[in-house]
Amino acid sequence: MSDLIAKASIDRRMAEIVTPVIEDMGFELVRIRLMGGNTKTLQIMAERPDGGIEVDECAAISTAVSATLDVEDPLEDAYTLEVSSPGIDRPLTRLKDFDTWDGYEAKLETAEMIDGRRRFKGTLQGTEENEVLIEIEVDGKPTTIGLEFDWLSDAKLVLTDELIRDVLKARKDAGDVDEAQFDEVQTIMDGDEET
Repeated sequence: MSDLIAKASIDRRMAEIVTPVIEDMGFELVRIRLMGGNTKTLQIMAERPDGGIEVDECAAISTAVSATLDVEDPLEDAYTLEVSSPGIDRPLTRLKDFDTWDGYEAKLETAEMIDGRRRFKGTLQGTEENEVLIEIEVDGKPTTIGLEFDWLSDAKLVLTDELIRDVLKARKDAGDVDEAQFDEVQTIMDGDEET
């Protein structure tokens, strides 16, 4: 799946299996990753096309994906299935994510060295064709560079007050967070800025 950052071949294979199931339910796959441990965990992050997902929707996806994986049986070992939202400091795994989160701070990592480095932290500037644009500091000056999407091995938003505030405001405007919850978080954040 060239339209999703997935490092391991098993993750790409799992994405091929579960993407149709998730899309048929009206959701989008954000990330899939098989993580090791005593019992492996298959982590799936999904959301509605307009963003957000509820706990009961995660449970419904888990049930549908479990049934499909029981039939396909791509994993030999026992594993735990974990379905969740991408969260506020979400991974950026699709090219469109870099346009959606244009203007926010992110950390990008490339598979290969680019100009002597693999890690880039800066402000997203959208995309241009198949390149992710990010403004970074070069010799003390802000400079926008382009990184081919296919070069990326990892990318995620950086948790900032601005990001938290904007995501909560969007959730409040969508009716996902009530006024009292929004005001309570806003008061806490405003208090943090003063200290």
